[in-house]
Amino acid sequence: MSRPPLPPFDAETAALKVRKAEDAWNGRSPEQVSLAYTPDSQWRNRAEIFSGRDRIVAFLTRKWAREHDYRLIKELWAYTGDRIAVRFAYEYRDDSGSWFRAYGNENWEFASDGLMRRRVASINDLPIAEDQRLFHWPQGPRPQDHPGLSALGL
Repeated sequence: MSRPPLPPFDAETAALKVRKAEDAWNGRSPEQVSLAYTPDSQWRNRAEIFSGRDRIVAFLTRKWAREHDYRLIKELWAYTGDRIAVRFAYEYRDDSGSWFRAYGNENWEFASDGLMRRRVASINDLPIAEDQRLFHWPQGPRPQDHPGLSALGL
């Protein structure tokens, strides 16, 4: 199984890979998202370090159980060969109804079949008021006409 676009990346294919990842994560299906990663994919996310699709599914299931109304925007930062750097922001509310915007960076490394074999993420959460939210669309992929991070000034 391959997951186009495949490395080596150029500006167009790297941006497409980022948008496909954003769309998948906004779909919030841990099983579907996990299929974009190699079976032994290595992850570092905040304080968690793990590998394997089963662990990815478990991680995303926990994540989306506590991050309600999750909306994510990713933006290509840099690329070369089989690697892509991404900056992102997402908004969510917790069980108490408090809103947050999480800002972060990800470094991705891909196998030749286009599956991600390594994901390293650094993330910071900022409490926001509900009226400070910027990501307004129905659950699922961000509409094509919704502004990205740079257009939103983030």
